[in-house]
Amino acid sequence: MTPPQTPEPRLALDPERTALVLVDLMDRIVALPLEPHKGTEVLAVAEELAAGFRSAGALVVLIRVERPGIAEQPAGSGLAAGLFRDGDVEIVKRTIGGFQGTGLDESLRERGIDTLVFGGIATNLGVESTARAAGDLGYQLVFVEDALSALTAAEHQASVRLDFPRLGSVVTAVEVRFGAGD
Repeated sequence: MTPPQTPEPRLALDPERTALVLVDLMDRIVALPLEPHKGTEVLAVAEELAAGFRSAGALVVLIRVERPGIAEQPAGSGLAAGLFRDGDVEIVKRTIGGFQGTGLDESLRERGIDTLVFGGIATNLGVESTARAAGDLGYQLVFVEDALSALTAAEHQASVRLDFPRLGSVVTAVEVRFGAGD
C-alpha cells in the first residue's frame, strides 16, 4: 500500500500587500561564478516569479547597484535584459542594502505593502542586507531559496539555513502562490 502523498506547502500571499524584491540581477553580477545556483538559473527563476506576481497584480521591485563617486558605471550595470516591465519599481542603491537613501520604504508603504518576497544575488550580501533592514522596518519576509545565490555555496547556506529562518520564511519558487493555497 502506498502512503498518502502530502501536498506541497503553499504560502497564502495577498497580492495587494506583497511585493517581489529582486536584488542585483544585473548582467555583470549574473555572470559571476556563483554557487549553489548559476546566475542564469537564478535569473530564470526570478523571471518566472516576476511573471506570476505581475499576473496576480502584485508589485515587482527591481533593485540594482551603482558604484558611488564614479563617472561611468561598469558594463553590465543595468538590469538584466527584459527583466523590467511597465508597472515595476526600479530602485538604484549605492550601498549594500536597498533601503538606505533610496525611497524604497516610502514606495512600499504608499502601496500598502507589508510582505516582501526576496530573490537575487548575492544571498549573503545585497539580499541579506536589504532583508535585515526590511525586518527592522516591520515587513514580513519570505526568501525563495532557488531564486538566490552567492559567491560560494557556504555563504549561501549560512544565510539560508542560519540567518533567514530567524528573519522570515524560506521557501522554494513552487511554494509561492497567492490566496489561501491550492
